Amino acid sequence: MKIFSTIVLAVAAVQQALAHYRFLGINGSGDYDYIRLYQNYYSNGPISNVTSTDIRCNLGAATTTGTLTVAAGSTATFSVYTSIGHPGPLLWYMAKAPSGTVNGWDGSGNVWFKIGQTGATFSGGAMSWPSSGLTSVSIKIPSSLPSGEYLLRVEHIALHVRPILSSLQPSH
Repeated sequence: MKIFSTIVLAVAAVQQALAHYRFLGINGSGDYDYIRLYQNYYSNGPISNVTSTDIRCNLGAATTTGTLTVAAGSTATFSVYTSIGHPGPLLWYMAKAPSGTVNGWDGSGNVWFKIGQTGATFSGGAMSWPSSGLTSVSIKIPSSLPSGEYLLRVEHIALHVRPILSSLQPSH
């Protein structure tokens, strides 16, 4: 039996950590069709305080957007403007809407769970980051995910400057 899940993308949640890129569309959609528009959408500026509630969906993000039906077990692919230009891990999180709909919900609460990550690779004594230079990023939605509406968040943590406590420069 196929399970379908409606996913609303909160992809803009910690945009570009001074990384000069943004996640704009999913599965070939237009910019911000399914990604919550946020106050600094025209900027590549980061959410540098990882204790801020803006970490969820970016600075002053709208709580409504279009919803996209995605089958559990299928792949979600985000377009990146222009490309991921700094070293760092790529992480993916989801949160199921507690009231059944993501529209009007800001992603608050202890509801986020990680569905994937891409970290550093090591070969011949050298470290590299597989996400560097990508113009699109993809994640497989867990096939066991129960039906419902979810926020899906992609986050890239740019490690090109010295980290400061509560300022790791994540990008969503």
